Amino acid sequence: MDLSNLSSNWKKLQEKLKKDSCTTKRKISAVDGGADPAGKHNAKRIRADKTKDVASSRRQKASKATTRRSMDKEDKQERKDGLTRRDSTTSVQEEKPRARVNEGLSPTAEIGKYIAIDCEMVGVGPEPDKDSALARVSIVNWHGEQVYDSFVRPKEKVTDWRTPVSGITPKDMVHARSLEEVQRDVAKILDGTILIGHAVRNDLDALLLSHPKCDIRDTSKYPPYRKVAGGGTPRLKILAAEFLGIKIQEGAHSSVEDARTAMMLYRRDKEGFEREHAKKWPVRPSTNDGSGQQKTKKKKKKKNRKR
Repeated sequence: MDLSNLSSNWKKLQEKLKKDSCTTKRKISAVDGGADPAGKHNAKRIRADKTKDVASSRRQKASKATTRRSMDKEDKQERKDGLTRRDSTTSVQEEKPRARVNEGLSPTAEIGKYIAIDCEMVGVGPEPDKDSALARVSIVNWHGEQVYDSFVRPKEKVTDWRTPVSGITPKDMVHARSLEEVQRDVAKILDGTILIGHAVRNDLDALLLSHPKCDIRDTSKYPPYRKVAGGGTPRLKILAAEFLGIKIQEGAHSSVEDARTAMMLYRRDKEGFEREHAKKWPVRPSTNDGSGQQKTKKKKKKKNRKR
């Protein structure tokens, strides 16, 4: 036997076995880490990735659950808020000045320095188109709050209720006050006030009352407003649309609404009204002696000197 050949074959076998052993170790290391440090690192990374995936999945599920709960809460809150908003809207609407029909003198509204008045008429006698009688009177203060409202029982026989325009019906007279009672109430309210209205003289005539002319501001006589009617008497409805941008008298008239509109017009152009008023009623200078009585200065007579 040739020992040299045996030795060379043995060496080749040993090398082959070593190669197979290394390949097997690398395969084992790739699967479970084996004895290869790099394999261990890869296995740890794989396990860590799996752990991260599990944790991420759990976080996603928890996040979804939290989101659903949050959305449910928000939906409930929105529904609750929606009801609250509707309630608050209703409350705001209720807080707006409303006509308390035939209330008489308001127990809460303050009269103040400025008031506005408007009346509704009905036709009486054989010529109801020409002859009118007072059927309702309304008064509001500077803020448009209703100070007084009352139906008035006409003394004459009503031959035309003018319901489409006046809004007055026969059943309104069941609880209407007498003209004398309304006169007393209105006279107390008017005392010491600045009276605003549209064609105020007609309202005062219907009430059989008077008021100092210097304390009246009539929206139908204000020059800038009369230009809208070509120099004539403008309708309150036209003034409301032109200067206030609101619509009134689309159906039956409301004396409360008309009084408020007249007050709104005056408030809008108060300075102009007062300038026009000062032209007719200039303020006269006077002195006060401290006793509350005003005295006018007397001119001294010049003495003629003898030459």
